[in-house]
Amino acid sequence: MQFYLDEPTARTSWRLAILTGVNTRTYKFALGSALLEVGQTGREVVPLRELASRYAAHLVNRAEPTHQAPPGTVGERDFLAILGQERNASIASGEPTDRLVDAAVRSIPTMVMQKFHNLRVTGAVAHTFYALSGDGTNRSVRLSPELRNIATDPGVLADELAARWAIVEASFAASIGRGLVQGGVDIDGELSTLVTPVRRVAVTSIRGAIAGFQHGRCFYCGQPMEDLSTEVQVDHVFPFIWMNTGSWRGPNLNHVWNLVLACAPCNLAKSDRRPTTAEVERLVRRNDVIASSPHPLRRTIEITMDATGARAAQHRRRFMLDVVNHVSDRR
Repeated sequence: MQFYLDEPTARTSWRLAILTGVNTRTYKFALGSALLEVGQTGREVVPLRELASRYAAHLVNRAEPTHQAPPGTVGERDFLAILGQERNASIASGEPTDRLVDAAVRSIPTMVMQKFHNLRVTGAVAHTFYALSGDGTNRSVRLSPELRNIATDPGVLADELAARWAIVEASFAASIGRGLVQGGVDIDGELSTLVTPVRRVAVTSIRGAIAGFQHGRCFYCGQPMEDLSTEVQVDHVFPFIWMNTGSWRGPNLNHVWNLVLACAPCNLAKSDRRPTTAEVERLVRRNDVIASSPHPLRRTIEITMDATGARAAQHRRRFMLDVVNHVSDRR
């Protein structure tokens, strides 16, 4: 993928696994959170049971176990069914129950650990972050140097993971159902939060949702973002102020396809100038990556850029060219 070739590092492999891997359940987000935790300990090998306990704890702390999978897909013997049965006791004791950890130990080697590194279309990511060894009750997990390195200095990876988890979780929520999956997400008036398109229910922060798709770097200067504080600003590549002139006849500029993260100095310096050709191309490539992620961000791009089907990439590029032409015509 071009996204990986732009920055062929272990961080990019991690982002591909988290942001573009298949989301039939939210298990990989719990595993990713647990991996970042154990990676911070500096150990090369950890017992599988310890990893499974941390994995289960992250799922216990989610708002609703039933929102971790599509509605109607959880069977009586499913791990999520056991999670629902053991959640209250786990919360009361401050740690997952033995029964829940036992279930995690049994299930995660084949349920999520075999699939974590796999992508939807392009196969496995270039870097692996762990390997299982041993058998029975003595199984252990060997953490790769790449995982220990990114876990020691995760930057915004944890925020990206949390945001992606919230987006997928919201799409599974029974109260929202298929509406979010089919309708994508929208932007709140403060330009800070992704919301559901009809009920305007907050899903997650815009910063966390899109940071990983630009390698956790400022869109303009390319410097890494150490965190997603207010010093990291959400910017319209094609200035939103153009929509207030009365002569704008192009698409809605206040949407995901046109939003990027920028450091405060770059955002201030750019102001409302027209984007350069290089910046437009960078935005095209960023949107291509979002379009490769599972619903609902992908669906958001499909709807707002009118780009679906086998020729979606060409449609996205044509959409951007039309915007550029519209800007040229009105100036």
